[in-house]
Amino acid sequence: MNDLVIALGWAGLYAPVALGAAGSVIGCAIAGQAAIGAMLDTEGGYGRYVGVSAMPSSQVIYGIVLTFALGALVVDGQISVEAAASMFGLGIGAGLALLFSAIYQGQCCASAIAASKAKPEIFGLSLAPAAIVEGFAVFAFIFALLFIPAGS
Repeated sequence: MNDLVIALGWAGLYAPVALGAAGSVIGCAIAGQAAIGAMLDTEGGYGRYVGVSAMPSSQVIYGIVLTFALGALVVDGQISVEAAASMFGLGIGAGLALLFSAIYQGQCCASAIAASKAKPEIFGLSLAPAAIVEGFAVFAFIFALLFIPAGS
């Protein structure tokens, strides 16, 4: 039983970076496809479309930081049973939050690109939903950092 708990701890250790990266890939792909479509329909402003399509990439950065922070619970290459439970819960929970926030942020970015293509003057305002979704990723990130045990 302890081996299973420790295995889940290892999964929790790498979950934030793995799930954050998967979400960032999907979110950037969704927004990137919208950016490419917008570039075909407009005569300029391509840089802002590309920049917006990269917004969901921040979730993988949060995942990397969380994985390093959780890694502090690994002592001499070993994870204690107590630490493993924390690592699993925090890692999987935060990782899933990063995954979904990146995907939905990509959809918000795609909508912002489509809207600003038709009406360029709303470009800045159209990014508000994507920024709000980013905020939820930050909440999950900070929550996980605050609840990592100070050594087990």
